[in-house]
Amino acid sequence: MKIKYSKRSLKFLSKQDNSTVARIRTAIEKLTYLPPEGDIKVMQGSSKGKMRLRIGSYRVIYWYLNKSETTEAETIKILYIDEIGNRGDIYK
Repeated sequence: MKIKYSKRSLKFLSKQDNSTVARIRTAIEKLTYLPPEGDIKVMQGSSKGKMRLRIGSYRVIYWYLNKSETTEAETIKILYIDEIGNRGDIYK
């Protein structure tokens, strides 16, 4: 599975220190597992199936692209990271 980052999320990561970036990227990689790991909730009122991942005081807004149903398991090809930010600022 590929992980694609939006321009905003890459900009946020570039401003953080190395330990924070490593912590966030490790948590994002766990989203590629079946089932995904982490503190995940579906965002209310979202038509795209947006979800949020909680990593301490940071939040990651993401969704899956190119889902296809197979007989054995669900195959997800792209994980799109839309936004990464602090808890108070991300939902505005």
